[in-house]
Amino acid sequence: MSDGRLSVFKTYKLYVGGKFPRSESGRVYEVTDSKGRWLANAPQSSRKDARDAVVAARKAFGGWSGATAYNRGQVLYRVAEMLEGRREQFVREVAEAEGLSKSKAAAVVDAAVDRWVWYAGWTDKIAQVTGGANPVAGPFFNLSTPEPTGVVVVLAPQESSFLGLVSVVAPVIAAGNTAVVIASADAPLPALSLGEVLATSDLPGGVVNILSGKTAEIAAPLASHQDVNGIDLTGADAELAKELEIAAADNLKRVSRPPVPGADWSADPGTHRLTAFLEIKTVWHPTGALGVSGSSY
Repeated sequence: MSDGRLSVFKTYKLYVGGKFPRSESGRVYEVTDSKGRWLANAPQSSRKDARDAVVAARKAFGGWSGATAYNRGQVLYRVAEMLEGRREQFVREVAEAEGLSKSKAAAVVDAAVDRWVWYAGWTDKIAQVTGGANPVAGPFFNLSTPEPTGVVVVLAPQESSFLGLVSVVAPVIAAGNTAVVIASADAPLPALSLGEVLATSDLPGGVVNILSGKTAEIAAPLASHQDVNGIDLTGADAELAKELEIAAADNLKRVSRPPVPGADWSADPGTHRLTAFLEIKTVWHPTGALGVSGSSY
């Protein structure tokens, strides 16, 4: 009886503002596995899709950046729980996308979930690492505290469709920013499936927006967009990175340059991606005086 069933193919969509639109242009492109076999049609994002994603990210920024760091950590941990629950799906998609055996793909997915948990744990600790009370000569408190940069465009790694993706997206939102993510052009399916996980977690719509298509075509208008505050060029080659960096200078975006070719995404990530899109605010406040003796606190 099962032999007579029709195949039910999955329709992959963009993830923008907490919803799943098709590309505004109506375009799709074929996604194939490492052996050239057809897997699915993915939306080919347009400039309009990119602009819509920025609007959604900006709308979500106030609430997400204003949430307590502890709450952001809870939300990110919930995403990790959801990823764990869909482990088998991601193992299959990563194996197909990267040409890995099932056992190796499983190891990659486990590492990605662990990486997400790791960043969830950093949300309420990064301020203690990057901020603090500064000694000054005078009756003042001088405090430095980190604040998120704003809307950040993230070019996901081309060769690491899931572990690399998580490694660049999680730290951006853990620090309180909102993100517009351009998925790997050749292997976008794990990223688009991540959107489904985010939509069913506690992450507010618009905090992460995921676009698929031609990286250069989508990134160009985003690099010059006046309401984008930062851009991570991880998924750009040297020529594209140079073009985008020049465009980003127009409104002084913070720019994270691509890692060296062949970067090992399984290595200890450190904290540099957490701090890449943080601003340090310094506040001065008079200490005041207590009592007739003039003692201060």
